[in-house]
Amino acid sequence: MLKEDCASDLKVHLAQSLPLPSNVTRPRIDLIVFVVNLHSKYSLQVVEKSLHHVDTTFFLGKVGFLVTGAGRDSHCSVHQNTVLRLAHTYRSPLLFCDLEVEGFRVTMAQRLVRMLQICAGHVPGVSALNLLSLMSSSENPSMEGL
Repeated sequence: MLKEDCASDLKVHLAQSLPLPSNVTRPRIDLIVFVVNLHSKYSLQVVEKSLHHVDTTFFLGKVGFLVTGAGRDSHCSVHQNTVLRLAHTYRSPLLFCDLEVEGFRVTMAQRLVRMLQICAGHVPGVSALNLLSLMSSSENPSMEGL
């Protein structure tokens, strides 16, 4: 993400779980992306526990889920429908990516930077709520049949 061209100052903070330490000075948080590795049940458990520490106002378009490992279904410990339900429950965008493929990594970094720009208010005429409604109608698979 840091390699992407961004008009504003882009800062990425990686954390293994939430809550973040309160005694640290950090910039404003505009977007939270939870990463779920389909090959690790522990990954899903950490995300589920961390969700309880997110202020409810962030679920108005400033939280997303990034699912990795979808390219090798036979090795998955977490079923994709589990993550679909999680994103649906929290009304948050869901992106699938195989981070082991360079082209997918670059595309996903570009998408995340664009999401961040929108959530931070740097894209005129588009808000985080607009982003949420656009992504939920075009990106997220249907919840019917789950």
